[in-house]
Formats: sequence, structure tokens, C-alpha cells
Amino acid sequence: MSMLHCMRTATLAAVMLLAAVAAVRAQTATVDDTAKFLAGLMPSADSPLVPLTKDPAWQRHAKFFDTAFGQLEQRQLSRIRAWAETNLAAPRPTMFYMFSGPDILYANAFYSKASTYVLSALEPVGSVPDLTVLPRGGIASALYNVERSLSSILSFSFFITKQMKTDLQAGQISGTLPILYVFLARSGMTVKGVSPISLDDKGAAYFAGENPGPNAVRGVRIIFVDPEGQEKTLYYFSTDLSNSGVKASGFLKFCATLAPGNSLVKSASYLLHSGNFTTVRDFLLNNSATIIQDDSGIPLAYYSTKKWRLFPFGRYLGPIDEFAGRYQESYAALFRRAQPIDFGIGYRWRTPETNVLLSVRLPDDGSPAIDATASAEAPPPPPQRPRRPRPPANIGSQQWGGPQPWGGGFFVWR
Repeated sequence: MSMLHCMRTATLAAVMLLAAVAAVRAQTATVDDTAKFLAGLMPSADSPLVPLTKDPAWQRHAKFFDTAFGQLEQRQLSRIRAWAETNLAAPRPTMFYMFSGPDILYANAFYSKASTYVLSALEPVGSVPDLTVLPRGGIASALYNVERSLSSILSFSFFITKQMKTDLQAGQISGTLPILYVFLARSGMTVKGVSPISLDDKGAAYFAGENPGPNAVRGVRIIFVDPEGQEKTLYYFSTDLSNSGVKASGFLKFCATLAPGNSLVKSASYLLHSGNFTTVRDFLLNNSATIIQDDSGIPLAYYSTKKWRLFPFGRYLGPIDEFAGRYQESYAALFRRAQPIDFGIGYRWRTPETNVLLSVRLPDDGSPAIDATASAEAPPPPPQRPRRPRPPANIGSQQWGGPQPWGGGFFVWR
């Protein structure tokens, strides 16, 4: 009888332990629910974050993001996807986006058929804590900082780094990770898993608990599922893309294992025009099947006509005042035969002023590649005098009850 009693006691203890573990798990929000909550979307019905959606701060936050992302979808993202569908015939599985910050939003809009996205910038990954244990008022403060950090990209299509750095270092939610969460959730993605990743100097990947050695590049790997059910991978790396930075790290070696891919460069401070970023510039030229860029990307002089076919869209009005010395006569000549465009990106984010260059790498025999379907059309009207960009009227200080956060010059992702 004593043995039977012991067995019953052990069984009961095991059941109680499993129940306790299940209860703990039930009270831990999934990464997908956390992403949805930060994005102003309702988490799953059994999520411990559901009670927090009763907070007036979250309800205001959700309403603001519903409006802001709805406007962005209408005037930008849907048009970009339609443009890509028309002009990109055979996109590659990998997408490279240097100087991106956490901008998976535009990466996915231009290259929605990619299965692996590699984003890189200086800003650290940061962290998103358990939102259910934030102190009183912590949720409202966190949501406020997320809104402010996104104000420029929702208005202009690019980040103002100085502003974002300040906003996301002000609280417990920090770095690029919460922004990646918001963009993925608002793009209809389901986040399945998030893990830190490091690269050694040879480009080998190390995950949690593994030692990558000195000069490691730190980042995050996010596994997500798109609305069609396809599983995809997003890498974001915090790394120095200057010549000395990439020489000391294994970042480009890691990228080379995923090449060839498609690339996007926009609002990149014209860094690829300087002599200090020639290594990453050469990598993009040597490892891209297509490159979509504005004029802040690779200078036209580096595109060999024997290797690339160029498709200009929009109008080239020259750089904004902050980068006046980066005017390209060859760009102006190329854009005299540009096709029209119905969206805007980059520093000249207004549609009538924007320029987009689609560059398609030719096969070795010089015949036209199959990665694009564009054709040249009549030139647009001649360029006008450059103007300094201003924010659109529909996203302004009334949403935050303070001065507009985009003042103070252009400090973009580097």
C-alpha cells in the first residue's frame, strides 16, 4: 500500500507541476502578441496583454496607428507593391538593405517575394521587456516613444536617426527591435520566433549561448510567416558599414553566403558617394541581381553599361540643401527619359519630386536580363529648383500634443 501511495503522490505532484508550468506559460505573452500590442493591434484572446488594451493610452495609440498606417498604405505601400509587381519579373530569395535601420516596411513593399531579408545599420538591436510587468505609467510612456520614433518614416519614408535614438533610449523599450515588431505586425506578418545572433570575423553565425569571439557583429534573427503562409527570415545587424568597419567584421562574408540577392538603398546620406564606403558599394554591385535606389545610393558612374541596364522613374531635381554637393549631371541626363511614378521615397519624398532608379544586372553575354519588365518612356518636364522637404499636414503635432518631432535637420540611418 505504501508503494501505491507513493506512486499516487508522485503522479499528483507531476500533474501539479505541469499545471503550474502551463499557468506560467499562459501568463507569458508571445512575441507575436507583443508585436501586435506595440503596433496597436489586438493580441490573441488568451494573451496576458489583453487587459492592457483597456488602457486609454493603448486605445489612443491603436487609433493613431490605424490612421497613420492606413494613410501610408494608401499613398505609398500599395503603390510600391504594384510598381514592383509590374517592374520586377524574377526577384531573388535574398534582399539586402544597407543603411536601413529597422525599415522592414519598405523592404517588404519593394521585395515582397523575398524569403530572407538582411538589414543593417549602426543602431543596436535593443530589447522589448515583458510589457505586463512595466511600472505604472510605463505602457503609456513606451507607446509614446514608439510613436515618436516612427513619425519621420510615416511622414517622409525615412528615419531621422538623432530623433529615433533619443526616443528609444528614453525608456525600457529600446533599439530597433520594437520598431521591427511594429512594422511586421502592421504588414500582416505573424512573428514565430526571435533570437539573438552574432557573426565572427569569418561570417559564421552564432546563436544564444555561443561565443563568436572578438569583433563580433551583433544582431537579431526573426522568423515570421507572411499572410500567404510562407515562412520567412529577417536578419537585422548592428554594424559599421565603413571600409574599416566591414574589414574588421564578418558581416559581408555572411551576406556573401546568401548572395546573389536584390538590394535597396534609399536616404543613405550619400555615404556610397564617399571613399570611406567603397567596400560595401562594391559588394552591392558584385552581389546584386537588381538594385533599387534613390540618388543617395550608388553614384551612376559606378554602373558599367556592359553589366547593368538602367530604368529611371520619376524626376531628378538634385539633392536637398543638406547634400547640395552631391548633384550628378549624369543622373540628370539619364532621368530625361524616365517613366512616371505614383509614389515618393527618399529625401525628396513628394511624388512629383522623387527619383527611383531600377538597375538590372545583365547576363555575361550582355543580353537583357529577366529580372525586370520596365521600358523607357517620354521624359518628364525639366527639373525645378530644389526645395527643402516639409512634413505632410496629416501627421503632425496634434497627435502628440507637442511640437513636431522632425525639426532640427536631417540625421538619417548610417
